Order: sequence, then C-alpha cells, then structure tokens
Amino acid sequence: MSFCFLLILLCGTTYFTSSAMDSKDFEVTSPPTDGISALSFSSQANFLAASSWDEQVRIYEVQSSGNTIPRTAYSHQGPVLSVAWSKDGTKVVSGGGDAVGRMFDVTTGQFTQIASHEAPIKSIQFLDQTPHVVATGSWDKTLQYWDLRSPSSIGKLSLPDRCYSMDIQGSLLVAGCAEKHVMIVDLTAPTTPFKQATSPLKWQTRTVSCFTQGRGYAVGSIEGRVAIQYIEEKEQSKNFSFKCHRDEQKNVFSVNAISFHPGHGTFSTAGADGTVSFWDKDSKQRLKLFPNLHGTIPCTAFNHNGTLFAYAMSYDWSKGHRFALPTYPNKILLHAVKEDDVKPRATKKR
Repeated sequence: MSFCFLLILLCGTTYFTSSAMDSKDFEVTSPPTDGISALSFSSQANFLAASSWDEQVRIYEVQSSGNTIPRTAYSHQGPVLSVAWSKDGTKVVSGGGDAVGRMFDVTTGQFTQIASHEAPIKSIQFLDQTPHVVATGSWDKTLQYWDLRSPSSIGKLSLPDRCYSMDIQGSLLVAGCAEKHVMIVDLTAPTTPFKQATSPLKWQTRTVSCFTQGRGYAVGSIEGRVAIQYIEEKEQSKNFSFKCHRDEQKNVFSVNAISFHPGHGTFSTAGADGTVSFWDKDSKQRLKLFPNLHGTIPCTAFNHNGTLFAYAMSYDWSKGHRFALPTYPNKILLHAVKEDDVKPRATKKR
C-alpha cells in the first residue's frame, strides 16, 4: 500500500455537492466479477469497500469528480457476504461462506483471521461504543463478539435461527433471523437478549437497519414491504408497515437493502425490481424514486456525511440458480445526493 493512499485514507475528507458530479450516476471502475453482497463507506474519507461472491473484498477511492480508483483487495476462501469499516477508518472486516471473519489493516496492508463460526458468517459489524470489538452473525444460529486483541470469542449469544441480517447503532444491535425472528440486544449487556420479537411482515426477512438515533429499526422482506419498528413500549403506536418495490402489473419484489441517511435519518430502500427510493418515515412520504435499472439491486450505502450514495446492480438470487447467468451485469454506481432528496418533509394533512 502506498504512503499516499494511506495518507488520503486516514486524513482526507471529500464533500460532494449536487454539482460536484454529473447528473448521471457514475460507475465504479473495475467492479467485482460476481454478485455484490455488501457495500460500506469509511467514516473518515470517501473510500468504499465492496464484498462479493467472487471471494474478494475490494477497496476503492472515490474522488470528488465521481471517478474511482481501485486501491487494494484481499481474499476469502468462499463467497464474501458482509463487509464493514472500523470507526477510525484504519481497518476493514469481512465475513463469508468460509465461516471466518477477516480483518484488513490499511496501515500495514496485512490481513488476518479474527473470527470463526461453524457455518457462514452473514453479517459483521464493529461495535460503536467499543471500537476494538466486532460482532458476527452466522447461519450457525449464534451471535458472537471478537476482541481484535484476542484470538478467541469474548462472548456468545444464541439466536432463534440463522442470522440473515444485522445492524448496530450506538448501544442497539438488531439481528434479523430465519422464520421472521428478530433479536434485539442492548450492547451494554451484549450476551443477554433485550427483547425477542417477530417481524410484523408475512414473509421472510431480507434486511434490517437501525434508525440513526437508535430508537428503532426497519425490516425489509421478500414480499415488497418494509416495517418501521420502535423499541420502547411508549412508542409502539408509531409502528407501521408499507408496500414498496412493486410494478404496475402487481408483481411483488424483494426489499434487499435499507440504508439510513447519517444526518437526516431518512432512508433508502432497494429491491429486486431494479429501483431505489428515498423515504421519510416520520411524514410517511417517498422523497425520491430512482430510474429502473432493469436488474436487481442487492446492497446500498451512504457515505459518512450523506452526500454520496452507492448502490450495486448484480444478481440477488431472488429467482434461484436458473437465473444466475454469467452474462448478468455486476456494477457499483455512485449517486451525488441532493439535499432536497433526503431532507425530511412536513407531515401531509389528511
């Protein structure tokens, strides 16, 4: 890794405006060669990590012009299913089908194994309040914690079923599991369930994402619906669900990804119908609808200041192996976020 790359990665901050990039979204240079499973931006600078079924994690520098430079990559021994940055921007962690978690240290250019499970690791995240600890959610029906300074797990929580998705915000951890189970954990007591819930949606959970304030979470399912769920009993009256990612022929598509804007608390949804939408949960309005890509969108991410939005186009397996064609495109696109498209709106009078 070059000294210039390291200096930019640790110190550089680029602010995007609606005029900084062309109105057309930019494609990332040299994207993954197979399905793209997760995207994550550094919290310190505009560097984007992407995990893929091609067994690679790639890191890109995103310039203010929208151009991208592939900076480095490292490998797993199976499909990589999740990727995340440390809060100080010096480390990238990933988990995958090889049932191990790996860490790439951008200061040294070295990667090491930091976690292991008995089945694939579907989700991996750094804890916000304990930056040297990583949480992993696995298909072996466990949630485990790993101190980067120690070779073994420092804590374990049994899940009701396989982990399909996980997110962390402050002291809140939410894991969406098979059979619609949702495990809610207060990270001040990380090995004890705070609450075990059931998704209010009818079908399989695809993704969960925590509110930026940590007061609740959103659940997306394969039935083209999103549920907004609050944690505290006093706010349960605010819970609701809504339909999305459906076409004019009434076909229903999976909601694959939900990402909350770091500043405004509005959020995006992306689906197997090939569209992205921005939403305001408080006023219950759609803020923006992206043009249809005519290809499934498996994952999304906002950058650290919410001025840039990344979304991938690649096969999401929603129609089984018969549609996993080698000709299916794999792209990562970058969108310069306009303030008006993510700013909360006043509630409409009924």
